[in-house]
Amino acid sequence: MIRRALIADVKIIHQLIAERADQGHILARPMSELYSQLRDFVVDLDETTGDIVGCGAMQIVWEDLAEIRSLAVRTSHEGKGAGSRLIDSILREALEMGIQKVFVLTYRPGLFERFGFARMDKSELPHKIWADCIRCTKFPECDEIALVRTVE
Repeated sequence: MIRRALIADVKIIHQLIAERADQGHILARPMSELYSQLRDFVVDLDETTGDIVGCGAMQIVWEDLAEIRSLAVRTSHEGKGAGSRLIDSILREALEMGIQKVFVLTYRPGLFERFGFARMDKSELPHKIWADCIRCTKFPECDEIALVRTVE
């Protein structure tokens, strides 16, 4: 079950992101940033326990462009559909908001390609997104794959 993130979820979201960041899958986020960007987040709940098993955010970059960020699923719940539910929810919100394109930087392009995302050259992305990249330990030798999808 997907729902909007709540203040009480921030510590769990931080833990999920940190776990994936430690594995080198996504960029770590400080807790203070998660509080300030909480409205961007949705969480996926385990149907049996109600525990948060995944999170993801949509950050609006420009009038026609948004980014999927901080998509993280508990290792114990990989392959059970949480990532797909989160992506689907974010894409539906983008459509409702009238956003024309959504992009993602990822090490798991196959997941996003199943949703119609296509690979693109990172140099085509707006310069604004590189502000986060400067904090990454892999900057400037980023090996993430950029993908984009038109929202219809």
